[in-house]
Amino acid sequence: MKHLELSGELARDIALAFDASPNPYMLLTPDLRYAGMNQAYLDAVGRTRDDLVDRPIFDVFDAAGESASVTQLRRSLERVVATGERDHLALIHYPIEIVDAEGRTLTEDRWWSATHTPVRNATGEVVYILQHTQDVTELERLRRRVEGDEDRSAVDSMMGGNVLARAQHVQEDNRRLQSERNRLLDIFLQTPGFIAVLTGPDHVFQMHNRAYADLVGRDDLDGRPLRDALPEVLDQGFLNLLDEVRRTGEAFQGRGVPVQLARSRGGGLETVYVDFVYQPLRDGDGSVAGVFVQGHDVTDAVLADRRQRLMIDELNHRVKNTLATVQSIAMQTARTNVEPERFAESFQARLLALSHTHDLLTRSHWEGAQLHDVLEHETEAHGRQRVMLNGPAVPLQPSAALSLGMIFHELATNAAKYGALHAPQGRVLVDWTHSPDGWLAIVWRETGGPPVIAPERRGFGSRLIERSVRHDLGGEIEMNYGTEGLVASMTFPAEMGRS
Repeated sequence: MKHLELSGELARDIALAFDASPNPYMLLTPDLRYAGMNQAYLDAVGRTRDDLVDRPIFDVFDAAGESASVTQLRRSLERVVATGERDHLALIHYPIEIVDAEGRTLTEDRWWSATHTPVRNATGEVVYILQHTQDVTELERLRRRVEGDEDRSAVDSMMGGNVLARAQHVQEDNRRLQSERNRLLDIFLQTPGFIAVLTGPDHVFQMHNRAYADLVGRDDLDGRPLRDALPEVLDQGFLNLLDEVRRTGEAFQGRGVPVQLARSRGGGLETVYVDFVYQPLRDGDGSVAGVFVQGHDVTDAVLADRRQRLMIDELNHRVKNTLATVQSIAMQTARTNVEPERFAESFQARLLALSHTHDLLTRSHWEGAQLHDVLEHETEAHGRQRVMLNGPAVPLQPSAALSLGMIFHELATNAAKYGALHAPQGRVLVDWTHSPDGWLAIVWRETGGPPVIAPERRGFGSRLIERSVRHDLGGEIEMNYGTEGLVASMTFPAEMGRS
């Protein structure tokens, strides 16, 4: 018996008894290579030891290819290795190659009955598979030759009261149950929700699916207690919940529960939100043996709901501010334009400027707007070749975009009425910079227009510009009126403008 570690007289006696047994036996390694066999097995398959030892069994006996019989035998052997439990094949049709008296190699139909038993080492590891096989070809051929139900029943009685037929039915039932189990296991592993089975007081992982591994960021869970597999959750209350489910036998359901997980090696904790159920698993006597964990990662939904609530609150705030702005524009315009026609014209123009900036912000879902775009929208009516814009990309918060939109509208309106844009050759140059000390500087410079002088009294437009820069943007503005035209210089903190 090659590969068997035997020593001493007892070991030799066991080896001799094994080889002398009239029943066929053979040993396979866990990778399904021949490790040893007795003479009865060699006689049954018509081979020598040198033909078989160290060779994979399916390299030797696979004359029919990967047929249903080959698959049946392979799965039985693999189950023994995987489960450590004995497995039976009551009847299997498995042709083998034999050499006849004339030296020809032929394929002969054979039927077998086999039992596969795990052989363990001192640590309990499966190191061999012992196969006890019986050639039942003649019995099966006899059953197939008999014609008629009555004669077949007699043959079955001769064979032990339908024992073989019953064994076949049991084997078919087991095969069907195994197939159903495999389908259920596939469903378990592939379901989009996360699933795990925890057993015992230490909540040892028995199995989990791909979604659970993706959720926690690791796959080395099975066979490990929760406190070792996911130590970061111990102080978050989940272990207490599992203990309570085991103690009371009552399920627990959580919705949108935050859990911090170390999902990447060497990384920090990441917060995810889950809907989950802890369902008690009971033994035959009704006692709780474990907990079935099932749920879904709802992080995206929770964060989307929070964003939506924030947007609604922000929208309410903006609507109130917009209404207040409209009210202020109406009151101030009415004070400086007593005639209804002039009031309507000025009021409509200012509302249109506010609307232009709103359009910009709506396109970005109110996340902000670019300074260049705000300037362009408020001055494009006067011709892009007459208003030159020069500066870096500067993203603005919605509130800053609204304020600057009103400021540029007033400056452009005044330039069209009294300044550079009132003259055919007049131009407006707008330059802006972002200084290293964190301030934005914008210079509105008019050239080529009529000389301008400081107004004797400040109108609504001037007050709106100053109030917007100083109060809304937290900055300063200086208005210089000269023979070349108006120069308006404003500065404000970059964080007031940046999103």
